Amino acid sequence: MPNRSPLAAAILTGGRASRMGGQRKSLLTVGGSPIIDRQLAALRQVANPIFQVTSPNRPADVGLPFVIDEFPDCGALGGIYTAIVRSPHERTLVVACDMPFLDPRFLDLLAALEADLVIPRSTRGYEPLCAIYSRACAAPIRERLVRGELKAARLPEGVKVAEVSAEILAAYDPDGLLLLNVNTPHDYERAKQVLEGRSKTSRDRIMDELGP
Repeated sequence: MPNRSPLAAAILTGGRASRMGGQRKSLLTVGGSPIIDRQLAALRQVANPIFQVTSPNRPADVGLPFVIDEFPDCGALGGIYTAIVRSPHERTLVVACDMPFLDPRFLDLLAALEADLVIPRSTRGYEPLCAIYSRACAAPIRERLVRGELKAARLPEGVKVAEVSAEILAAYDPDGLLLLNVNTPHDYERAKQVLEGRSKTSRDRIMDELGP
C-alpha cells in the first residue's frame, strides 16, 4: 500500500436478510467462493485490520474480529456508526457484506482521497456502503440515529466530503456490477450468472485459440 494514513475496513453483517429468507448473505457462494472471501481478497489489498460489525447473538463469519452494533435496530446507519467509533484507525472503509464484486483498484482510489467522507456517487445516488468514514462523521451520524433519521445515503452534516463521480466509477465498473448488492434471490442469481458468463467467455476464447 502507498504511504498514506492508516485505513481499517469494516464489513457490516448485522442485517436480517429478510428478503433472502434469513440466510447469511456473506456466506453465499458466488464464483465458487463465499462472498466474504471474495471481499477479503480485495479489502486486504488496501486496509488493515478488517473486522465485522454484527448484531447481538449473531456469530461472526470466517473467524474475523467483530464488534456488536451499538444501534442494532437502526439499519445500515447504525452499523456505519459502530464501525467508525469501534475502529482502531481514524479512517474506516465500510462495506456491506453482500457485495461480491468489490474491485481493489477502486478501493485503492477511495483510499487515496483524503476527506472526512469519501463516497461514490453512482447513477442511483450516493453509495454509503462502499465508502470511507473518518471519526469526524461519528457525531453527526449519532445525532441522526437518536432522532430516528436512518437514511444511510444522506451525507452527515459539517464534514468534508470527497465524492467519486458516476463517470469515474464507470471507468472502474463498465458492467455496473462493482456496487451490486445481493439483496434478493434474483440478485443472487444475477451475480452467479455474471461469473458463469465470464467463465464461459473465457473457455470459448481458449477453445477458439486452440482451433479445431
